[in-house]
Formats: sequence, C-alpha cells, structure tokens
Amino acid sequence: MFIIELTYIVPLDRVDELLADHVTWLNAQYDAGVFIASGRKEPRDGGVILAVGDDRAAIDEIVATDPFHVNDFATYRITEFLATKVAPELTAFQQKLPS
Repeated sequence: MFIIELTYIVPLDRVDELLADHVTWLNAQYDAGVFIASGRKEPRDGGVILAVGDDRAAIDEIVATDPFHVNDFATYRITEFLATKVAPELTAFQQKLPS
C-alpha cells in the first residue's frame, strides 16, 4: 500500500485551474481500483492519496500522469507500507509481513 502526499508549489489560483483535470485523473485511478481514499490537506497546501498495489514503479508511473505533476504544480512524496492491521471494511487490502 502507498501513501502519496502532494505539496503544491504554485499559488492556489493556479492549482484551481487544473483541479477538474486532477479530479478526472483521480477518478480514473479509483475506477482502476488503485486509489481507495484521497483528499485535501488542511491547511490546503496539497493532498493525500491512499493507493493499493504491489509495485512502486507502477505507482510512480501513475503519479507521473497527474496533471499537477505534468505541469509542475506539486511535489510528491510516496511512502510504501504494509497494511497489516485494517478496519473490517478494508480486509480486502490487509497485507502480511514477508516470511
């Protein structure tokens, strides 16, 4: 599982210019089953996405297509973690520690 943290590097009025395109990109990843949660940070200086997948390279490729990335509107920090403990609603995403 991955935590993708975006930090804006342009003013919010510029971010808002691409927001609809960013949401379209988000929706495509939800439809593909890659993203399971996302939202703005407070204060509004970026966002956070929770993604599932076994391959960091695939997540990097997806992030590279975000309009905020393509247009250099944000920086990205990607943290991989093993979701070994989850709420009952998320058991499909629960992971085991490697042996």
